[in-house]
Amino acid sequence: MQSLWNNEEAATFGTDALGQRVYTSRLLGRNPELVLHGGGNTSVKVTEKDYFGDSVDICYVKGSGWDLATIERAGFAPVRMEALLKMAKLPTMTDEDMVLQQRAAMTNPNAPAASIEAILHAILPFKFVDHSHANAISALTCAKDGEARTKELFGSKVLVLPYVMPGFVLAKQVFEVLQKTDLRKEGIEGIVLMKHGLFTFADDAKASYEKHIELVTKGEEYLAKKASKAPEAFAAANDNQLMELAKLRQLVSKTRGFPQIARLSTSEAALSYGALPNIADCGARGPLTPDHSIRTKRIPVVLGDDHAASVQKFADDYAAYFTKHASGQTMLDAAPRFAVWPGNGIVSFGDTLKDAKIVADIAESTAATVALGERTGGWAPLSEKDIFDIEYWDLEQAKLRKGPARKVHQGKVALVTGCAAGIGFAIAESLAEQGAQVVGLDIDKEIPDIMAKIGAIGIVVNLTEDQPVQDAIDFTVREFGGIDIVVSNAGIFPKNDPLDVMAQTDWDRTLMINLTSHQKLMNKVIPYVKHSVDGSIIFVGSRNFKAPGPGASAYSCSKAALTQLCRVAALELAPWKIRVNIVHPDAVFDTKLWTPEALAKSAARYNMTVEEYKTKNLMKVEIRSKDIGNMVAAMASPLFAKVTGAQIPVDGGNDRVI
Repeated sequence: MQSLWNNEEAATFGTDALGQRVYTSRLLGRNPELVLHGGGNTSVKVTEKDYFGDSVDICYVKGSGWDLATIERAGFAPVRMEALLKMAKLPTMTDEDMVLQQRAAMTNPNAPAASIEAILHAILPFKFVDHSHANAISALTCAKDGEARTKELFGSKVLVLPYVMPGFVLAKQVFEVLQKTDLRKEGIEGIVLMKHGLFTFADDAKASYEKHIELVTKGEEYLAKKASKAPEAFAAANDNQLMELAKLRQLVSKTRGFPQIARLSTSEAALSYGALPNIADCGARGPLTPDHSIRTKRIPVVLGDDHAASVQKFADDYAAYFTKHASGQTMLDAAPRFAVWPGNGIVSFGDTLKDAKIVADIAESTAATVALGERTGGWAPLSEKDIFDIEYWDLEQAKLRKGPARKVHQGKVALVTGCAAGIGFAIAESLAEQGAQVVGLDIDKEIPDIMAKIGAIGIVVNLTEDQPVQDAIDFTVREFGGIDIVVSNAGIFPKNDPLDVMAQTDWDRTLMINLTSHQKLMNKVIPYVKHSVDGSIIFVGSRNFKAPGPGASAYSCSKAALTQLCRVAALELAPWKIRVNIVHPDAVFDTKLWTPEALAKSAARYNMTVEEYKTKNLMKVEIRSKDIGNMVAAMASPLFAKVTGAQIPVDGGNDRVI
């Protein structure tokens, strides 16, 4: 492991202590082998003037909810040293009281809550303190003879302490050790907390950071010498992998009670982990660090040939684990957060794409480190009870409770066609706003950039071509685990020509795009939707299906046939609880089709102003693309949970239809 310190870069953060603290914290956070997603914590001690001009000794410690990789000055909580040192001397203290008193001792009440390790940072008699959950330290300390190996490696220059619960208990343990040990006089360079992590410290930001890198590197070199040969990674032949992935996601989503995004990793680390001959045993012993359990649970599910049986066994085992260790808590859901799929990789699950990616990062790190630990003497992490105490620790549960309210379509995957503009874009936008992971398909070459604006993925596809459509569907399942919502919207409106002068090519092209391309999409996507979570297919029709106009034969006939296709699909998919409905918009003028000139021309034909023409429905309201988008999002939601085969007009009321 190399130091990332750069003098020029360091200078951009300022020469003051807090600026340098921000810089070296980011250096730690940049390295996933040291810190992952909110893990670790750092601090710096300074003396500042308060509002009244009095000098106050302060410990700036990482604030809860901040990530070291991106932390800023505002991410550090300023806590009075006097209060922290007083707390360290107390014989006992509840976690709730500790958090409350730390908050009360902050010089800025608007700052984030201080790390639960604030007292520990305060009692270490150095200006800068760095703490990480380095993979190498985990592999070293979670070995069966980890304590002896750690002491052998670091000697008297590093204190090696047994695992205790983080927070006040840990601070008290270190406080008592410091009553007998003078870190400065004895030249102590760091503290290793067994099965937890590493602390280093110095009066200089660079020195503390680089001491951290030095000690972790020692661990890496030691493990490299001790490690036996890694098992060869292999990918099993699996022509049905995507369908099995969709089924697995459906199983886990049902167990958790909410739709889940599923991410399949086929990296070397993921495949090697699954290739361990005793993966069912060592994969079920515990996490690298107790901090990870809040995101990943104690262990993953290791999949056998029958995925349903594997997931059910995991849930049953989790319930038994809870019953064994609980003392008044309420059980969390029993769904796994990641799955080891031998021969295929690791599948990570999350309420959102961000959550799934976080779990994936931790799972990859776990795979590499557990495999290394197993090859260097045997993986022996914390006990079930210790992990349970962290997973159900009220301070950790509080982090979950602070999360935002769940969105309607959170965790769902939506495929929307024809969404580069107008109604299609509004549909994709509404679904994305309500939490769905959207993939938009369109022939417009700008579709990737257009979808990126709403946090979605856009793929250039000609929907009349078979293989590109199949490739787009496969991509969606591979990236997110399945498809729950399909909005079949793509369509064209040819020029208005009477039947006796219409070009045959106009008729053929309209039927191909407005009808046949939808049938082709259904043929390829329905097998995946059958294994969706709350599956819903929505077609976008038109008022013309019921109230056609002269000169619009191709368009009107294609929309009438599309309506019939919807009805047949509703009949066929009802046994799978897949809802199939169609929305019929009319007079939606905020689309590319309706230029100002076209609007003026059409209004003049009715002897109306443009505004009168735009509201020429019974309710005298303008219908906008977003109205259709919101309706489609509602039709895909639980509001329409028991509605299928329905035809919903969004037109302000049309007398010819009514």
